[in-house]
Amino acid sequence: MAVSGQQRRPVVVLYERIADAIHEGVYPPGSTLPSEPRLATELGVSRPALREALLLLQEDGLLSVRRGVGRTVNDRPPRRGYEHIQPLEELLSTGSALRVRPLLRAVEEPTDFTTQHLLAPARAELLFWESLLAGEGTAAALSQEWAAAEEVLDRAHPAFAEALRAAPAPTSSMLAVLTAASRGVPLTGHSGVTATLLGQRRGEQLGRPADTPAVLVTQVVRVGQTPILAAKHMLPTGSPAMPVLQSN
Repeated sequence: MAVSGQQRRPVVVLYERIADAIHEGVYPPGSTLPSEPRLATELGVSRPALREALLLLQEDGLLSVRRGVGRTVNDRPPRRGYEHIQPLEELLSTGSALRVRPLLRAVEEPTDFTTQHLLAPARAELLFWESLLAGEGTAAALSQEWAAAEEVLDRAHPAFAEALRAAPAPTSSMLAVLTAASRGVPLTGHSGVTATLLGQRRGEQLGRPADTPAVLVTQVVRVGQTPILAAKHMLPTGSPAMPVLQSN
């Protein structure tokens, strides 16, 4: 789901309420949801808002529509948590999304990191965003995000390429721009999580001592076999908990 500004849209909050009810077993797999009028009354929301949230749940694979039956919960709803690609500012939120404060928006040549994870050739031009994610006046994370070269994006994910060219609001993360532009586009991703220390520069950016313990998350998002976004997220001690799911 996309993040808009400092607060999530009401339909996103409604989406989350219904998704939570599905995953908590209030609406178990295979069950049929109440009719729209009854469900709107139970949730205390308008029918247009409910209908939009239900359509999003259907698009995201949690619900199906069966003729003559209504909306039913899929037998195997998608898992939630870090296995679901979503902006870090939303993933770490504890109510409303964290604020994204841009530190740098630039074009860079490939580094060892982007050469490895984006397969960027020498002399490619890569869009780079560095941002602080902040809650109640406290920096919760430092994000560095790189997009694949423009010609790669035009071929693999033109909607994402166009969204980046449209000069999105500076309070968006690159991953938020990607998820908002990816309705109907299947994304896959993988991440690595390691323990580290902030170091001098990142400590100054986050307002913490250089020897503060931290978690470094590296992330790569692909369309098919093509990597289109790579990121590093630094989360110091005291940051909001990040849900991580494991399954066999």
